[in-house]
Amino acid sequence: MVGGFPRKEGLERKDEMSKSVAMYKAQASASKQHAAPNCKVLVVANLANTNALILKEFDPSILEKNITCLTRLDHNSALGQISERVNVHVGDVKNVYHLGQSLFHSIPSCQSRDGLYQSWREACQRTSLEFIAAVQQRGAAITKARKFSSALSAASSACDHIRDWVLGTPQMGLMGSNPAFYSFPVTCQKGEWSIVQGLKIDEFSRKKMDATANDPIEEKSLAYSCLKG
Repeated sequence: MVGGFPRKEGLERKDEMSKSVAMYKAQASASKQHAAPNCKVLVVANLANTNALILKEFDPSILEKNITCLTRLDHNSALGQISERVNVHVGDVKNVYHLGQSLFHSIPSCQSRDGLYQSWREACQRTSLEFIAAVQQRGAAITKARKFSSALSAASSACDHIRDWVLGTPQMGLMGSNPAFYSFPVTCQKGEWSIVQGLKIDEFSRKKMDATANDPIEEKSLAYSCLKG
């Protein structure tokens, strides 16, 4: 689902949200009447996690596990940042994952599960704050330069998301997950996803996660206040 109110420079978050959540409440009414309960849904439009939540809340006919939101854009941005910093092909960067919501609440991590790729992991750890800021602020930087968000990057990320969901992941993937629409590292097989278990979260990432723990709840409250007018 790509329909939504486009992000514009200087637009207040509540104003953007009020327009988008109204659209997705109406979309939920339409999908409840016409969509198959087992259809797979990817919400792309900003604010993707909140739009997905509204769709889930107002169309309970669709299986919860099949409603996802696009955080793959931040994931792909993290891959690009790492490959540039250590001068390797982006396809050689493995086991990067993304935690949290989209936009300014994302926490890209550069840990490796298998102990390989030590060079890029260390490079990102040395500049952790700079690395995270570059990923988080990429969308805002593009919007400032173009006056509109990057549609091509979102389209490419949406294709990556659906491809891995349907065909399976050769490495760790990710997608927004119910019920909080909080991005987790996942693996996909035969059209199903499962959250990676036993992943060690370092102290730096844990602090970032704790600092943004209430963001999904606060954003949900803001969304419902917009619907109430």
